[in-house]
Amino acid sequence: MQATHIVAIRHGETAWNVDTRIQGHLDIPLNDTGLWQAEQLARALAGEPIAAIYTSDLQRAHATAQAVARATGAPLTAEPGLRERSFGRFQGRTFAQIEAELPADALRWRKRDPHYAPEGGESLLTLHARIERTIATLAQPHLDEQIVLVAHGGVLDALYRLATRQDIQAPRTWQLSNAAINRLLWTPDGLNLIGWADTRHLDDAVRDEPNA
Repeated sequence: MQATHIVAIRHGETAWNVDTRIQGHLDIPLNDTGLWQAEQLARALAGEPIAAIYTSDLQRAHATAQAVARATGAPLTAEPGLRERSFGRFQGRTFAQIEAELPADALRWRKRDPHYAPEGGESLLTLHARIERTIATLAQPHLDEQIVLVAHGGVLDALYRLATRQDIQAPRTWQLSNAAINRLLWTPDGLNLIGWADTRHLDDAVRDEPNA
């Protein structure tokens, strides 16, 4: 059966990742570490055949994808369907603030209630349906080719669950590292996992320190 090879990437680090502050649909830029991660990612993928790059239109993902596009020469397309889950009124708050200010909401979120949506946001069921639909739309035209998808932690989590047939409420036992390389195979029957959380391009790289 024909298949589309997918390299799925979570964007590089942002200041809000460091602060454990919920970003959701807020448009937060990469920090210096995130920019460095994007360049290391681009170097790692530079020699691979890539037919197309699709990215969330939020700048932390788009900037990561631009680095890969520069290194590979593959065409880059912004796709709003790859956006992070919308967290509504959670956005801009830290995990600790949500626990303190909205304990009932925090409990339903922590238990991964698939029907729960923060006020103004998306439920996990809505997110998973959006991601499954978007991936099929993007992968179908690229059978027997490889594409890159640059998105967000919630999107990568949905992809992993879809590829491994894990329930939405199953506890997460896998990593969602910034700028890690994750590999999947898409066919009309669905997703399958090939490899996950490869960070060798980051672990083995030496980062230049600024002059004192």
